[in-house]
Amino acid sequence: MTNSRLRTSAIWMLLGSLFAWVVLTSGCILLRPLEPSDQVIENITVKEAFDLIQANKDNPDFVILDVRTPEEFASGHIENAINLDFLSETFRKDLDQLDKSKTYLMHCRSGARSVQALSVMEELSFLEVYHMPDGILGWEAEGFPTVPSL
Repeated sequence: MTNSRLRTSAIWMLLGSLFAWVVLTSGCILLRPLEPSDQVIENITVKEAFDLIQANKDNPDFVILDVRTPEEFASGHIENAINLDFLSETFRKDLDQLDKSKTYLMHCRSGARSVQALSVMEELSFLEVYHMPDGILGWEAEGFPTVPSL
């Protein structure tokens, strides 16, 4: 082979290797549809919820979501919880505006509304949601603290 052909072959091999590297590494950044197996949607006990809160006290990516009415929320809620009223006409839109990559602990009064909200969160592709089906009633029955709204 001549020097010119060797150089051309080497360039093509280099370009092929570079292309292969780009293809192989870009798979890490390409967006792909969310697979159901990528989601964590799980019912947990009140005690497990308490432990989850304790483990995430300083985690800015952990959100306690209370889906009761503002009046119910004001009467007493888990410290640092945010309130999105499931009965609000804008609930789905408001929920869709939340960061879906964060971890959520979600509950209502007794589990009836929150189980419906859980389905909405799953449809909206939230990645990690823990549901407390016994609600705030179960939380208080276990003796865990609540705080009133100011």
